[in-house]
Amino acid sequence: MRLAHAVRVGAWILVGLNLLMAVGAIAIFSHMAPAIAMIIERNERSLQACEDMLALMAKVDRSGPFSPQQREVFKSAFERARTNITEALEPAPLQRIETHRAALFNGDPEARRITVEAIVLLGSINREAMTVADRHAQHLGRSGAWGVAFMAMSAFLAGIIFIRSLTRRVVQPLEEIHAVIVAHRNGETMRRCTGADLPQDVVAVYTGINEMLDQWQAREQTPAAPATFSDLASVHRRTPVCRADSD
Repeated sequence: MRLAHAVRVGAWILVGLNLLMAVGAIAIFSHMAPAIAMIIERNERSLQACEDMLALMAKVDRSGPFSPQQREVFKSAFERARTNITEALEPAPLQRIETHRAALFNGDPEARRITVEAIVLLGSINREAMTVADRHAQHLGRSGAWGVAFMAMSAFLAGIIFIRSLTRRVVQPLEEIHAVIVAHRNGETMRRCTGADLPQDVVAVYTGINEMLDQWQAREQTPAAPATFSDLASVHRRTPVCRADSD
């Protein structure tokens, strides 16, 4: 029946929309996690290197030279920052640090000032990059949330349409059939299945039920044929005669 096919198609559409919504939500959050991890991986390393260089410089006298151990620690932090260039503006402050590094190790105040400014600038560049990446992740999250909301709304509207169609095609016809059966039980033998704008399958069912009710009513209204003389005689011949026993 076409009605059964329509019901199955509607149910599968709802299942498909819900499955699509679930897959979309998983995909969105799966993309958000790498974006957040990228923020930490790409910029946190450079920020940590900047903090290490500034912390080391704070331990050294303003006009005093660096000890060999302090020089190695500073070089190690600088190399971590230099090998982790992720932004286009990072090479400039790194070049300034490298240019004045020898003078800084010897205790030159001007080299110290320039190096501090370059390290602060390098940290600012990475923090700005983290802010931009964070905004991108938030934008991705908002877009994903709206996408999931749109899919949920689509599933909701499809469900409403499916329920309305199911009500018109299945529920209301069943209620009409039930009402006709109850009416006939209560003696309303003229009650028939009716409706407007019905699917062809429902019309066929209504027609079959109405024809059955018409036939039943016709049999009920047909009077029984009167008994003829030959019928009575036939009955009389088949009736046994009771005889009294003689003493």
